[in-house]
Amino acid sequence: MIISDISRTRLSFVLFISMILCSSFCIAVDQKDNKKASIWKGWKTNTEKRTIELDELMSGGPGKNGIPSINKPEFVEIASLWGSLAANEPVISIAIEGNAKAYPLQILMWHEIVNDKLSEVPITVTFCPLCYSAIVYERIVDGKEYTFGVSGFLRNSDLVMYDLESETLWQQCTGEAIVGELVGKKLKQIPSQIISFGQFRKAWPKGKVLSKETGFKRNYGKNPYVGYDNIDARPFLFRGKTDGRMKPMARIITIGIEDKYRAYPHDITRRTKVINDKLLDRLIVVFHDDGAVSAVDKSSIKESSHIGSTGVFSRTVDAKQLTFKYKDKEFVDEQTNSVWDITGRAIKGAMKGTQLKPINHEDTFAFVWFAFRPETDIYKAHSDNQKTIDKKKVK
Repeated sequence: MIISDISRTRLSFVLFISMILCSSFCIAVDQKDNKKASIWKGWKTNTEKRTIELDELMSGGPGKNGIPSINKPEFVEIASLWGSLAANEPVISIAIEGNAKAYPLQILMWHEIVNDKLSEVPITVTFCPLCYSAIVYERIVDGKEYTFGVSGFLRNSDLVMYDLESETLWQQCTGEAIVGELVGKKLKQIPSQIISFGQFRKAWPKGKVLSKETGFKRNYGKNPYVGYDNIDARPFLFRGKTDGRMKPMARIITIGIEDKYRAYPHDITRRTKVINDKLLDRLIVVFHDDGAVSAVDKSSIKESSHIGSTGVFSRTVDAKQLTFKYKDKEFVDEQTNSVWDITGRAIKGAMKGTQLKPINHEDTFAFVWFAFRPETDIYKAHSDNQKTIDKKKVK
């Protein structure tokens, strides 16, 4: 076969360009591999064991331990906080066996994780400011106690934790191990709720509050995420798909029982204050009262907009089914006319002193919950007190 001079020239040009493209591709691959290697520098995590693709993880800015967890927390008496912690400031409230502690978000937003014990139960208290997800877990896995830190990674804009012992990565929103030796394990969630410090003080006058003496110098009381609480904004560092049923930054109260999930939009719960509902065979009640302000709105947290305090409880007490209403700014059950507070405790009436069983829930921005649980139903209320459920069609 005879190749003309023109064809020979074209062939040489094509070969030359191919060599350049191949070299460029190899350099790009090498740079990508080097970047991946640098991300994992200093980690002993077994990345071969994982339930996700590693490129689902992204840097949140500060690296490993760049946001320091609190591993030796100090606590103070409520009486010592008069004037230093505003009554409307949000706290994560936890009670185990009659002992209660409050973890102010003005501290958690700078540390995101507190490793602690309450009634001798090892717990890790977590808060992701980007998702506004406050979740408490028992930090025992297969009988072994673990300590958690902030990895510096995000996934779906959500905090990725790691345990210091095996350096397995854990997803804060789900409590699941996603990369490392402990893949397949899941942390046990402990009931908690975000309420105002004033409400905690009233419900638990002998409770303890996390001290600002953390061993770190931070501007506690100030919000480094000014203006983030904006329903029309897009979530920061979020690359996932959003659910078309709600705005990504809308607030929701969420529960999950077995493999069934339901979300209650704030724009409904703030109006109704009480929702009596049933999920699977569980009778539940959702409370939403005035109280706490947002921690990610104004520069000064105590001057931020009110979003209220929430709680979710079983409405079955000693085999008796209760139905609740909101009357004269109080939660009242229709069966005994007893009055209940935001923590689910009866404070007046025939059932005074009775505690409703808390249901694990989250009070968070919609985008993160739907990113991990897209099959979630959304509760919708109507003026005739009937409800409908907006079900997600999973494709």
